[in-house]
Amino acid sequence: MQADDNLLPFDVDAPRILYDLPHSNDAGPTTDQCDCACAAGLSIGQQPVVPSPDIAFSCATNNQLIPLKAQYHVLFRQNSNSIVLNHAALIMANHFHQPHQLADIPSTWPEAWGHKVVQNTLEQMVGLGLLVPHGFPKPMLTETPITLSAWLHITDRCNLRCAYCYLPHNRVDMSIETGRAAIDATFRSALAHGYQQVKLKYAGGEPILRFSVITALHDHAQTLANHYGLALEEIILSNGTLLTSKIVKTLQSLGLRLMISLDGLEDFHDRQRYYPNGRGSFADVKRGIELALAHNLMPDISITVSSRNAEGLPKLMEWILERDLPFSLNFYRDNDFSVTHNDLKFEEEQIIAGMRAAFKVIEADLPRRNLLPSLIDRANLATPHLHTCSVGHSYLVFDHLGQVHKCQMQMSKPVTTAKADDPLSLIAADKIGIQNISVDEKEDCRDCVWKYWCAGGCPLATYRATGRYDVKSPYCNIYKTLYPEAVRLEGLRLLKYADEKTAV
Repeated sequence: MQADDNLLPFDVDAPRILYDLPHSNDAGPTTDQCDCACAAGLSIGQQPVVPSPDIAFSCATNNQLIPLKAQYHVLFRQNSNSIVLNHAALIMANHFHQPHQLADIPSTWPEAWGHKVVQNTLEQMVGLGLLVPHGFPKPMLTETPITLSAWLHITDRCNLRCAYCYLPHNRVDMSIETGRAAIDATFRSALAHGYQQVKLKYAGGEPILRFSVITALHDHAQTLANHYGLALEEIILSNGTLLTSKIVKTLQSLGLRLMISLDGLEDFHDRQRYYPNGRGSFADVKRGIELALAHNLMPDISITVSSRNAEGLPKLMEWILERDLPFSLNFYRDNDFSVTHNDLKFEEEQIIAGMRAAFKVIEADLPRRNLLPSLIDRANLATPHLHTCSVGHSYLVFDHLGQVHKCQMQMSKPVTTAKADDPLSLIAADKIGIQNISVDEKEDCRDCVWKYWCAGGCPLATYRATGRYDVKSPYCNIYKTLYPEAVRLEGLRLLKYADEKTAV
């Protein structure tokens, strides 16, 4: 970090630090839904530091300082969340580039800002991990997810034929009996491994085609959650075209969340998501989203970015922000069923330009929710993690037969079945198929400042492009270009809503 240290403290405002309140260690602060196996967050293996006159402190390393506006900067830090510092706070932090005790400070600080303000700011810096005890061993980083997630492939059938879909769309369905067995197996593994919450994703195909099965499975899952004292979260991943008022009201009454795929406005969506006869689905998806909003059900919006729709992202973001919809931007991934659509693939410059244009729209209308979990593909910039996703670690995928897989994009290689006493142990031990290794084991990732947020990208996409799991993502250059810009947006958001946030 650097600041103009020739500026006397008297010339700047009192120190100020802005940040988000801590959140659960396996989810983003607000927008934590994804259409995949969401990553589990890291916990920092250290005891809270109590400021002491006998301990020398130094400024934590591996920080990136990004200018915002006026006297403010956003500081992006390894192993922790982003914070915003004004110039005075930056002067204070820079003082500790050389180790000092907290009492060893320039006399001009308390003269300018008062002893209480200086003391509170220093304690805040210690509490946030910005100042760390000098010479102490670095804390151990461990993933300790509290949520076990399960993908239930309710049906392979779908009323759309999206260009990038990875499914064959066979006319096969999951029976209620198989679904209950899958849920039973998920709870068995959750209890065996000490998870506090179960998260069920009802997916397909188009799961709304079998809505009555979902409601029956919800009842069964809720009964188990109540019996075992575990929290339960459920979400339906839908294309949004089949929603009715009755379905929306049922979702509300059961507490089921809804994620809808929307890739653009009008033609930009229709280029990727269309019916078997080629007719675009945008009008029906828009109707579904507006129907949900009319009944006070807030859907999460999943956006798949490809060369076909990158140019339309700005208009889509305007539409989403006007309705204050939570969203996630995810990059198109090659699969066996989409390889004939060569125009889905994008050049780096094309995707960067489209994303930057979208970011510009977001900057003009920043929402209150933290966007860092959802702005750039599968990277969750709101919380550090060792793995891009939870595949192979805290994630189960059940197909319509009750076979258990690691990833929904690789359902040709079942590992076990729902009859297993603990399917998660068998998934974690399996060495065949997708391997979701730690980012610390990936070449070109070990020394990257972004590694604990990117975690090397989707392992399946990386393997498809390189034939290896232990190397960086083919999207690495895109990520590195866009990450600082996403962090800057978060800093601007913190500034915009500073007076409304209890952590400020």
